[in-house]
Formats: sequence, C-alpha cells, structure tokens
Amino acid sequence: MRTGVQFQGSLGPSATGRWYTWGWPPSWHVAWYMMPTSPQSGAPQIDWDVAVERANASQSTYWITVKNLTSKTVTFEARFAVLS
Repeated sequence: MRTGVQFQGSLGPSATGRWYTWGWPPSWHVAWYMMPTSPQSGAPQIDWDVAVERANASQSTYWITVKNLTSKTVTFEARFAVLS
C-alpha cells in the first residue's frame, strides 16, 4: 500500500471548495481522506466527496469537494492511500 499527502487546503467558515488531482493510473484504486490540521477548541469538522473521471487511456482525475462544517476557518491535508 502506498500513502501520502497530495495537497493542503483551507476553507473559511461554512465554506465549500473543490480541488482536483490528475495523472493517476486508472488501474489503481485510490482512497481519499481529509485530515483537519487546524488547532481549535473542539474538533474541526469537515466533510468531503470524491468523484473520479477517466482523463484518457492512461490517466484518471480525482475531483475532491470539501465542506467546512464549522463557523471557523479550517485547514486540512488531502491524504490518499493506493489500495491496488
């Protein structure tokens, strides 16, 4: 299994943002998860959704929509795990 951080992001209070990452082999199964990195009282809360698009015969693009569920700015890391 291969893991890592693909990018870092920031969202204002109750904001939603969309990011993409491309060039992934279509044969890989990639799991995405967002890890809050903001120090706050209480737990920072985010939600995310991932959509995959086949760019061509040898590359896929992942579109990642992240939603801040709090009233404070949240920073996060977009982490991945290649499962196959």
